[in-house]
Formats: sequence, structure tokens, C-alpha cells
Amino acid sequence: MAISGARGLLGSALAASLRADGHRVLRFVRGGVTGVDEIGWDPDAGRIDAPALEGIDAVVHLAGESIGGRRWTTEQKRRIRESRTKGTALLAAAVASRERKPRVFVSASAIGYYGDRGDELLTEVSSPGRGFLADVCRAWEDETRPAIDAGVRTVNVRTGIVLAKHGGALKQMLLPFRLGLGGAQGSGGQWMSWIALDDEIGALRGAIDDDRLRGPVNLTAPNPVTNADFARALGRVLHRPTVLPTPMFPLKLRYGSELVDSLLLAGQRVTPARLETIGFPFRHPDLEPALDAILHGP
Repeated sequence: MAISGARGLLGSALAASLRADGHRVLRFVRGGVTGVDEIGWDPDAGRIDAPALEGIDAVVHLAGESIGGRRWTTEQKRRIRESRTKGTALLAAAVASRERKPRVFVSASAIGYYGDRGDELLTEVSSPGRGFLADVCRAWEDETRPAIDAGVRTVNVRTGIVLAKHGGALKQMLLPFRLGLGGAQGSGGQWMSWIALDDEIGALRGAIDDDRLRGPVNLTAPNPVTNADFARALGRVLHRPTVLPTPMFPLKLRYGSELVDSLLLAGQRVTPARLETIGFPFRHPDLEPALDAILHGP
């Protein structure tokens, strides 16, 4: 297996899971290759050691600029878009060029593909939405076309909000909630489509192994919740009050209205229709037990 973004939250957890089952995992690295389990690449320069992919069973592409770390200036939006499109295009072309092609190409995407859709129930056949994130996700997925045209089974995994104790969105929420300052964001009516990290990794493993999965696949738990319900559930698990709404003005002052509106106040009510069709066994289908297991489990 070869993984880009192997040091991130998802990539490191996926690599550990694969290695625990005896798989050899190669990491895509920028700059000089220093180990036998590394493959050199530089998406910005359009360079990759494509021959190293010869005979590789699966390529999983998870690399990309964080969407929430900085204000969305014109330059930052360009970085976010190109960090996804350039890397995907480079890997898809490399996969397609091999004589002994990988069996599967799993490429990250996100439920931002659907845009802000209110209460509409969204599945993989739903139309794309509008806005910056929807445009990025659509372009991101389009860049996998060379692998598809070369006959490689290609899966675009549209991931929701991944819940993990040690990283991602939940980690950022913990301090204010533990201080009793956590609460709904905005109206609280926006939908949050979430997934526990271990289910995310299980679903990625399914995308690698199950030939029935191809094209877009939503990686979300089967029971999305509203933002207000999420806040109440997290408060109960932490035994803290969630009476006060989260103040939006300081966040907009720091990060800008577009980022805050898109990431915190917009929502998608997404269901994992294709995972459910193949009978994927969710360990954490419901939010409050999932939060309890994540925060208080081993």
C-alpha cells in the first residue's frame, strides 16, 4: 500500500491499522527519500517517482492543505484548491501510467461537495452544491479521471467531521466545553454529519478491499445530528453545561466570515448510502455513545 498524507490524523491511523494486519505501507514524502518505505513526490513541481508504484496493490491519497487553519484570503484559497487538485492529478496520472497498475485508487474528498443544503437528505447521487468548498471538492474528484479511464477502480471518499480525541475538530472543541463555555453555533439548526475515527479507518479499509465500492462514497455515520444536538450530547458526556451559544463575532474577526459561515454555520445532512448497501458494520452509529467511547474509552 502507498499512502499520501500518512502523517496526518487519518493517514497515520490508516497506516497503523494496515501494518497491524501485516501489510507493508509506503509513504509519499516531499524532498529527499531517506527510507526504503518512502516514495518521493512534489505535487507543486509535478514530480513523482512513478516507477515506485509498479505492482503496488493500492494507492490511498489523503494529502491536502488544512481548510480551517487560516483566514481564506485569495492566496489561501488557491493553496487549498491546488493542494488537492495538483496532488490528485499527479497520482492519478502515475497510477494510470503503470504497466502493473494498482488494484484500487482511493482518493480523499469531503462532504463539502454538497454545499449548504439545509434539511435535505443527501446521498452519493445528490447533486453538487455551490460555494468555495463545493467547487474545490468537485475539482478534486475530477482529477481522478485518468485513473478511472485506465481501468483502475477509483473511490472518492467524501468524509464528514471525523471525531477523534487527539486531533481534528473534536480536539478543538474540548477546552471550551470543559470550561463550560461550549454551546450551539449560530442557530444550532445546521446539520453535522460526523464519523468516529475508527469507523473512518474501517470504511477506508473497506474502500481498499471491497470491489463493490467505486466512485463517490460518503464516509459518515448513519445518524447525522444538528449542531445544537451535538453540543448537548458533548456537554452530557463531559458533564458540563451547554447553555451559552458559541460567540461568532470573535471567530469571524480572526478567521473571516466566509470561513466561519462555511465551516461552522453551513451544514449537510449526509447519509452513507453506499456503505449501508454493502452492510458496513458501523461501531459507532449514534453520536452520544460514540463521544463517550472516544473520550472515556481506552
